[in-house]
Amino acid sequence: MAVVETVRGAIDSRDLGFTLMHEHIFVLSPEIQQNFRTEFGDEDARIADAVSRLNQLATAGIDTIVDLTVVGLGRFIPRIQTIASQVHLNIIVATGLYTYNDVPFYFQNRGPKTLIGGEEPLVEMFVRDIEEGIEGTGVKAGILKCATDSPGVTRGVERVLRAVAVAHRLTGVPISTHSYAFGRTGIDQLGIFEKEGVDVTRVVIGHCGDSNDVGYLRELADTGCYLGMDRFGFDLRLPFEERVATVVKMCELGYSANMVLSQDASCHNDWLDDAVVASKMPRWDYFHLSNDVIPELRRRGVTQGQIDEMTIDNPRKIFEANSRY
Repeated sequence: MAVVETVRGAIDSRDLGFTLMHEHIFVLSPEIQQNFRTEFGDEDARIADAVSRLNQLATAGIDTIVDLTVVGLGRFIPRIQTIASQVHLNIIVATGLYTYNDVPFYFQNRGPKTLIGGEEPLVEMFVRDIEEGIEGTGVKAGILKCATDSPGVTRGVERVLRAVAVAHRLTGVPISTHSYAFGRTGIDQLGIFEKEGVDVTRVVIGHCGDSNDVGYLRELADTGCYLGMDRFGFDLRLPFEERVATVVKMCELGYSANMVLSQDASCHNDWLDDAVVASKMPRWDYFHLSNDVIPELRRRGVTQGQIDEMTIDNPRKIFEANSRY
C-alpha cells in the first residue's frame, strides 16, 4: 500500500480501484477564456455537466480518473475542487508543463543558460505542487506530465523533460507523458529520462495506442515502462478496430503487465469544436472503454485477469512505486 494524493485528499492506494490513467476534465486556452468568455459558456452549467458525467462514470464502475491537465492545458484547480466535492470517484491531478516546442516566455529568461540564469524554476514549481499543494488550494499533484509531439525533442521540450525527471526523483511521484507514436518519440523520452537517472518502470509513455506498430510497442515495453493505450475513441488518429487489435496482440505476447487503458477524453476541450467531435468521433468520451472496448477485448480472448491487470493492478503499482531516489 501507499498514500496517493487526490483532489479531496490522500487515500490508500488500495482504494484506487478501476483507474483511467489519462483523462481530462477541461482542456482550455486561458487567454482565450479570459478574453472571450462566450467560448466556455456558463460556468455553473459547465460544472454541472462535468459533475453529471463523472457521477455516471462512477456508476459505470470507474473508481478513479487521472486528470493530466497541466500548465499549457488550462489547469485551474479551484474549479476541479468544486467538481470533486460533488462526485463519487477519486480525481488525481498532475503537475508539469505541456508544450510541443518552446517553453512559455515566462521561463525563457529564467533558469540555466538563460539571460537571467539561476536554478531551473520548473523543478521548484513542480516539486512545490507535489509537496506543498497547488497555489493555495491545498491540493497536491499526484503525477508529473510532459509532452513530445511531431516536432520532436526541441530545446524547450528537452528542458521540460529533464525538469520533470529531476522533480520525479526528488518526490517519487510517477511520470506520464504525451508522445507522438508515429514519430516513435517515446524512445526519445525514455532516453532523456534514463540520462537523468529515472527508473523507467515508473514512467507511462502516453498515446502508445495511436500506433499499431507492435515492434515499436515491444521495444518500449521491454524497457519496463508502461504503455498508455489511452486514446480509445480518438478514431481519426487510429480506428477502433486497430486499437483493440493492438491491445489484443500485446496481451497475447504477454505485455498486459505493461499496459494501462484510457481515452484522453474531456467534458470540454476548446482546442476542438464540441459539435465536430460529436459528429466525427462520436465515441470519444469517458464511457467508450466500459461500453465498447472492454466487451470487445473479452470477445477477442483477453481474459478478465488481463483486463483487471491493465485497469486496476497496473495503475495501483504505478502509484505505489513512490519512493524518492
